[in-house]
Amino acid sequence: MFKPSRDQARQLFFETWRKYRQHEILSGIETIALDVILLHPEYHIILDNPERYLTRDYLPETGEINPFLHMSMHLALSEQLSIDQPRGICDRFSRLQKMTGDDHIAAHHVLECLAEMIWQAQRNDTAPDASIYLGCLNRRLGSKD
Repeated sequence: MFKPSRDQARQLFFETWRKYRQHEILSGIETIALDVILLHPEYHIILDNPERYLTRDYLPETGEINPFLHMSMHLALSEQLSIDQPRGICDRFSRLQKMTGDDHIAAHHVLECLAEMIWQAQRNDTAPDASIYLGCLNRRLGSKD
């Protein structure tokens, strides 16, 4: 399994942005990364400065959002939706899209639940539990599925 380092994951976004700006051909994952980047114009200045931001730490106690983590979570959601894993994520995402009327807002609802599942797994030193993830989404949808 491919497990990129923090810098390698960040480099994907820097390189994708550079290629896009230079009108170069993007790979498959870069095409998906570009979609995420274009949804977040507030991060473009960061992506224009790899030498400054490649190794920057974003600590929770400072209250800053880590733009690379945020965009990586969007990539993870894209992958999950492409294969409906965990099973039922596509249906829940579709229902959130209808409920919010906005794909990006719906995605952010899902990302908050994904973050909750990851946080609980880290806190409890356990594997991520899809039931926590889907349960969170069900609560946001007001359903008991």
